[in-house]
Amino acid sequence: MNPEVRPAPRFAWPVRVYYEDTDTGGVVYYANYLKFFERARTEWLRSFGLNQDKLAREEGLIFVVRRALLDFVRPARLDDLLEITVEPLKLAHVYVDLAQEARCGAQVVARVQIRVACLAQRSFKPVPLPQSLRESITT
Repeated sequence: MNPEVRPAPRFAWPVRVYYEDTDTGGVVYYANYLKFFERARTEWLRSFGLNQDKLAREEGLIFVVRRALLDFVRPARLDDLLEITVEPLKLAHVYVDLAQEARCGAQVVARVQIRVACLAQRSFKPVPLPQSLRESITT
């Protein structure tokens, strides 16, 4: 199996910047981008019919961020409507590499390359990604 993922349509999720997301300068506090990216990944999984709580309860599987490389391009501000994208880059046996962007209109404000691994909930040992996710990503 070729671990590289064929180009697929980007998944996009809207996020409004609230006061609580900003710092004293009125721009999004850098750590909050991780929350925005996480929400989009959760909704991306949900778009495939995968519920993380159900996977944990019924199959004992959890997803964890193994690596994140963030690049902050320009500030997002209070009340901005951001579009957070998710695009699979590489599908391996126990992890998936993703590219994500936060955009305000046509402008990229932040991007991340992220590796999400699948673990057994009890042992925290790597396990294969669920087949349903593999099929959703490669179709």
